[in-house]
Amino acid sequence: GVHLAVIIQINNISNRLLKGLKHTPNEKYFSFGWGDENFYLNTPSWDDLTFGNAFKALFLKGSTLIHLTRYRQKRESWVKINVTVMELNKLNQFIAESFKKGVEGRKIIIMNKGYSTNDDFYLAVGRYSLFNTCNTWVNRVFKESGLKACYWTPFAFGLMNKYKN
Repeated sequence: GVHLAVIIQINNISNRLLKGLKHTPNEKYFSFGWGDENFYLNTPSWDDLTFGNAFKALFLKGSTLIHLTRYRQKRESWVKINVTVMELNKLNQFIAESFKKGVEGRKIIIMNKGYSTNDDFYLAVGRYSLFNTCNTWVNRVFKESGLKACYWTPFAFGLMNKYKN
């Protein structure tokens, strides 16, 4: 309930977005999260949260990462959102443009820094701050895709309330 991510079934991910992402044929869903690099790499669970990491993330405008988590099956806790083809295309485009690119336009993976075998971190564009959080990124993804979104939401509940059944 604290951190939002965008989850897309792999057969709905554009070739542009999928290109350069580490995955196996058994993985059916990709979760895309965006956040502060230091926080992601040094706070793998809430038990690892320190005042210093939280302070840096909120107030120092740190560099950012895309956290890609791969799933073999759907989770009950996920909230399904129906989208049109046009909205899905825009969603794919926005997420693809959120990756920082290296040589020859390739996504830049941070090797061996995932929390488990089913996730990885990639360099992202943008700066994280109190006013530009993981949840405001998801909100922007939705807004730019033509989906229901908030004016601004630093917290998960703002956007989630728009999709309650």
